[in-house]
Amino acid sequence: MAVNMTYHQSAFRLDEEMRLVERAKEHPRYFAPLYERYHEAIFRYVFKRVDEIESAYDITSCVFIKAMGSIQKYENRGVPFSSWLFRIAKSELYQSFRDKKAQRTVSIDSVTLKQVMDDFTDDSSEENRAKLLNAMGKLKEAQLQLIEMRFFEKRSFREIGEIVGLSENNAKVKTFRALLKLKELFYQKE
Repeated sequence: MAVNMTYHQSAFRLDEEMRLVERAKEHPRYFAPLYERYHEAIFRYVFKRVDEIESAYDITSCVFIKAMGSIQKYENRGVPFSSWLFRIAKSELYQSFRDKKAQRTVSIDSVTLKQVMDDFTDDSSEENRAKLLNAMGKLKEAQLQLIEMRFFEKRSFREIGEIVGLSENNAKVKTFRALLKLKELFYQKE
C-alpha cells in the first residue's frame, strides 16, 4: 500500500508543526500557518463526504473556527496536528448531516476500488464492481468510514484511531471486522 506523506510525517516535520501549534496557543494571529498548511486537506476530506462545494466550504470554515477557538486544549499525542483537525471535521460533518438529514457521499476512484476488489475476487468486472459498491452501501456508517480512511485515504491505523477516538490496535481490529463484513455482504446471495 502506498504511503501518503501528508499523513505520515517525519520527526522533524512533527517538531516544526508543534512549534507552530505552540505559537498559535500564544496568539490567534499565529494560527495562519496551520490554516494554510491544512485547509486544502480538510476541505477535500469534507467535500468527499458532502459532494457540494458550498456546504464543504461552510463546514471547513467551522472546522478552523473551532480549532482556533480550542487550540489551548490541543495536546500533542505523537500524531500530526491534522489528526486533531480531522476529528473536528468529522464532528462537524456529523452535525451537518444531523442538521440537514443529508445523505453521506463517498467519492471512490476506480483504481482504489479495484485494489479493494482484488482482496475479494480475481474478476473485476463491471458486475462485481457494482456488487461491491452495493455491499459498501449496506455497511454501517462507522464501518464505511474505517474502510474509506484505510483504503481510499491511505491513513495509518494510528491516525485512524486518533480521528475516531480509538487506540491504534482497536482501529486495526475494527477495520479488519469492517472488511470482513464487507466481504460477507459482497458474497451474500440476493
